[in-house]
Amino acid sequence: MQTYIAMLRGINVSGQKKIKMVDLRAYLEELNFLNIQTYIQSGNIIFDHAQVDPGILEDNIKEKVLEKYGFEVPTTVKLPSEFNYVLNNNPFLKEHDMDPKRIFVTFLYEIPAAEYIEKLKEVDYTPEEYILDGKNIFFFSPHGYGKAKMSNNFFENKLKVFATTRNWRTVNKLYEMANEK
Repeated sequence: MQTYIAMLRGINVSGQKKIKMVDLRAYLEELNFLNIQTYIQSGNIIFDHAQVDPGILEDNIKEKVLEKYGFEVPTTVKLPSEFNYVLNNNPFLKEHDMDPKRIFVTFLYEIPAAEYIEKLKEVDYTPEEYILDGKNIFFFSPHGYGKAKMSNNFFENKLKVFATTRNWRTVNKLYEMANEK
């Protein structure tokens, strides 16, 4: 058995794409997911499953949501080791000692094309800062995420990949929950 962390993008936000976590847990049990836990209502799921490619699990979750709710939800599945990497390599904490309440991680569903990365480098919304690290974007927004110009949609549009963003507290909590199993 392997523990996984799934993140669904854009559910239960402003009354859109409503999914009750108790129902979602039941539907995932139909996919042979075990020890399912959810964290808050924004589509954070920790579960155990036989060791398979996370991409297969992403597809299974997306198909189940489409079947049960009639809408598509971009989904990414990560291993706890990927969260461990993020937690231990946050440059805003290591090098700049910034307020963790203003730090976010945008998880990209794939590595963006070099041409889009170059175009992103041309954008400057100081004092907001980001650091792209493979499939992760470490993001600092001194005025909070609600006022950020570099939102999840911004990164998706510039990099032409799906993404989902979590605050630093949630990233820590998901890793903690995955390791309590």
